Amino acid sequence: MFHKAFSHIYIEEEIVDTGCVCELLEKLPNAEPIVIGHYKDIFGRHGMDANLQNQYPQLILAKNREKKIYKGSPVCQSFGNHYFYYTSNVKNCIYHCEYCYLRGMYPCGHVVIFTNLEDTFEEVEKILCEHPVYLCVSYDTDLLALEKITGFLARWIAFCGSHPDLQIEIRTKCSKVEEIQRLSYILNPRANQKIIFAFTLSPDKIIRTYERGTPGLTGRLKAVKQSIECGFSTRLCFDPMIYERDYPSLYQEMISTIRRAIPDPDQLLDVSIGSFRISGEYLKNMRKNGRDSVIANFPYELTNGFYHYPYGLDRQMEQYLKKLLMDFLPEQKIFLWQEE
Repeated sequence: MFHKAFSHIYIEEEIVDTGCVCELLEKLPNAEPIVIGHYKDIFGRHGMDANLQNQYPQLILAKNREKKIYKGSPVCQSFGNHYFYYTSNVKNCIYHCEYCYLRGMYPCGHVVIFTNLEDTFEEVEKILCEHPVYLCVSYDTDLLALEKITGFLARWIAFCGSHPDLQIEIRTKCSKVEEIQRLSYILNPRANQKIIFAFTLSPDKIIRTYERGTPGLTGRLKAVKQSIECGFSTRLCFDPMIYERDYPSLYQEMISTIRRAIPDPDQLLDVSIGSFRISGEYLKNMRKNGRDSVIANFPYELTNGFYHYPYGLDRQMEQYLKKLLMDFLPEQKIFLWQEE
């Protein structure tokens, strides 16, 4: 997918001769390199059509000169981890989900890769000197989907293996079983348990309607099985749940498919449930850029700066899915966002 999309690669002048940039260019030999001063000259330019760029995204290679580790957002689940952080080595995603907060967060549809990953490692090590760290490394993109060109997950897994107090979560919708298998050889199976592959799952109707470019449910479940077989801690994320009038039958059918694919629930680390929610500022931008979007223009309620489904609908949806899951999973393995 990205081989077709990245016809041009914008490269900051400061990093143009670095080893990481040279490796990336070798992996995309047909892309035309263009040297720029700073990535925001492209990524932060006014008057851009992000929707058009999402159809024809280009690649921007840059150096991250800002803070690299952030405390986890209140709209994200911490799974009981007190020292909950996230980092973004890549901005934007090759998938284009209609509900994604990235549509309201960034004014540009191009993908930015920060090549100075070692600087992020140094920042993590400073925090590890004070306390353990639970770190989400794949929030603002899907790193597994980009692994063939970045190699970042291989480096993160190796780094995690040499730091006992570090645990990382890799959120993904990707179905590349061969990449998961390849990554499993970096550490021994016991150490692989420190790596959490968290697969976002949705009913096939939701995937077809709102998750453009992503693998279907069957493909994702094959990746889930591969993650389990490789010894990685494996999480299922039903987050965000998207409202449809027939959502009970959609989610019931999805759970039936999952149970057939994963007959032994003990193989799963846990699952998360959360209905769609988003900050007020991001939704404002999404509505501005997506006036025809069903997701963006739903009549949400606003609470503490975040929009969510109204009249208890969010809680109703989440409790319905929790009930379905409790037929084959113990309650202590089910995390609801409201309980965080």
